[in-house]
Amino acid sequence: MPKVQAAAVASSSRRGRRVSTSLAEINVVPLVDVMLVLLIIFMVTAPMIQRGVDVNLPVARRATQIEGERLFVTVPATFRRDRTVYLGDERIRVDVLQERIRQKMESATDKQVYLRGDGDVLYQDLMEVFDRLKGAGVERVGLVAKLPGER
Repeated sequence: MPKVQAAAVASSSRRGRRVSTSLAEINVVPLVDVMLVLLIIFMVTAPMIQRGVDVNLPVARRATQIEGERLFVTVPATFRRDRTVYLGDERIRVDVLQERIRQKMESATDKQVYLRGDGDVLYQDLMEVFDRLKGAGVERVGLVAKLPGER
């Protein structure tokens, strides 16, 4: 709203009052520009931040895509040294794997787990994890492989 100011006493003009506008408004154009640049920066860098477990899966010509939400157990190449596996993205010791799977299987209707093993893992190590999964009440264990052209 314009401010009204009294005219000077020695003024010879006919207007008795002078109207001036306030310059206290915020200019939002630079703010929007900065916000859009930050949004673009975060959109570009967000996929780079997400990091999974590096596993060199064996290749199978007839592998099929897994659909839906499933429970994955990953056996990394370092399994023989540190005796740890990944339950989803969580790293746990193989000793507690059976109890953790049992807890997750209590509420699940489909008692199925997918086992991913690095290509350098010994077959005996995979069988040890497989036995622990079966001991936890898993009815079906799927072995995950990748298609020949897949990275």
